[in-house]
Amino acid sequence: MNDQPYLIPAQSVQFEEEIKKSVFITHLAHTPSIDSAKAFVEQIKTKHADARHNCWAFVAGRAEDSMKWGLSDDGEPSGTAGKPMLAQLSGSGVGEITAVVTRYSGGIKLGTGGLVKAYGGGVSQALKLLQTIEKKITTQLQLELDYAFMPIVQSLITQFEAQEVSADYSDQVKLVVDIEQRKVNDFTQAVINKSGAKALVTPLKAN
Repeated sequence: MNDQPYLIPAQSVQFEEEIKKSVFITHLAHTPSIDSAKAFVEQIKTKHADARHNCWAFVAGRAEDSMKWGLSDDGEPSGTAGKPMLAQLSGSGVGEITAVVTRYSGGIKLGTGGLVKAYGGGVSQALKLLQTIEKKITTQLQLELDYAFMPIVQSLITQFEAQEVSADYSDQVKLVVDIEQRKVNDFTQAVINKSGAKALVTPLKAN
């Protein structure tokens, strides 16, 4: 599992241009799953039901995870829409993103090269407008410790930028923290070292 953070869209964007009397409207949105990607495609298709084509491509996970890619030419000649759109998305380094390009045809044929340029170019232009945020891959750990070790552990939680999810104060303290996956080993080792191996760290689940 890749535990490195990656970029995702901060919000939806739209880019519109006219090429030889055809209007191309590119929509980009954050879609964290294949289901949400397909739902966004349907939403745009419904909104632009009168358009001749609503071509789409999505990257539902990391940009490089081809198992979560999808595309459609939606009636355009094979390979002229979905493929160049997906190439722009997968090459952008942005994950969890869907592009739908709506085309209102103006009656002038663009040819296969023109279509590739129009669909790929629309996504490329829309990506330039896109603001992104970093998605961190986190996991949850449970810590069991004596009250005496609380100051040490609180200090480590701050140092490793972990978030306290819950705390149970009984005979011992039980804390659940959310922490970046890539920091788990170092954090666990630090807790064990600083507590003289008296604090127990147990992995719970990855997010």
